Amino acid sequence: MKKRAALLVALSLAVVTVLAGCGGKDSSKSADSKDSAATFEEKKEGDTFTVGFDQDFPPMGFVGDDGEYTGFDLELAKEVCDRNGWEFNPEPIAWDSKDALLKSGEIDCIWNGFTMNGREDEYTWSEPYLDNQQVFVVRADSGINSEKDLAGKTVDVQTDSSAEAALKDNTELSSIFSTEIIPDYNTGFMNLESGAVDAVAMDIVVAKYQIESRSAEFKILDYEIASEQYGVGFAKGNDAVKDQVQKTLEEMAADGTLAKISTKWFGEDITTIGK
Repeated sequence: MKKRAALLVALSLAVVTVLAGCGGKDSSKSADSKDSAATFEEKKEGDTFTVGFDQDFPPMGFVGDDGEYTGFDLELAKEVCDRNGWEFNPEPIAWDSKDALLKSGEIDCIWNGFTMNGREDEYTWSEPYLDNQQVFVVRADSGINSEKDLAGKTVDVQTDSSAEAALKDNTELSSIFSTEIIPDYNTGFMNLESGAVDAVAMDIVVAKYQIESRSAEFKILDYEIASEQYGVGFAKGNDAVKDQVQKTLEEMAADGTLAKISTKWFGEDITTIGK
């Protein structure tokens, strides 16, 4: 019995020791994780610069006729990379996963007609480079001539977009019609063309491009849902890379490159840096 008791005591001590060891390892891991919080450093020549964008958001970022990614914002980003000797990597993302991808470091920034207003404290931002408004687009023959004519109608709006946020804030307006959430504006315009919906709430710079590139007749209502500014969004605290991008954009504004790219996509210089 004494031998058996001694054996049980020894086994108990062994278990306690193992458990203590496991607890120590977990505590150390937690401390290590705490100590290894993400840090941000400047990009060096040869580094990759990954831009997160919505590939169904022309003219800011989309798939061109040649199957390559293109768009106003992507052209700006590529020029920034070329001037800094970075490898440009456009990464199409699901818009509602943008924050997780940014925080994980899978993308360096969100550069895709990204609205700053209302998000000022959620990201580290470049200076605004474009002014924008949220508007309604309808078919030219719809008989809808003002926002009041949308009463009882159906309006498409992209998920997690500025238009969606603006309409949620303006309940007096949004309560008069039904809202349908869509994944992208291409879907919205197809629904509008087919008559499945009566209007699309969206960015005016995107609306003008879509209207110009489609054969159907559309019009923009003379009503501003909200006004806003576009900026390049980085993970909170990533001032190092933000400053590099901002400096390059200012150089592009000074030498006329920003104006040239803007005129190519919009027919005029609508950029705001340096003005």
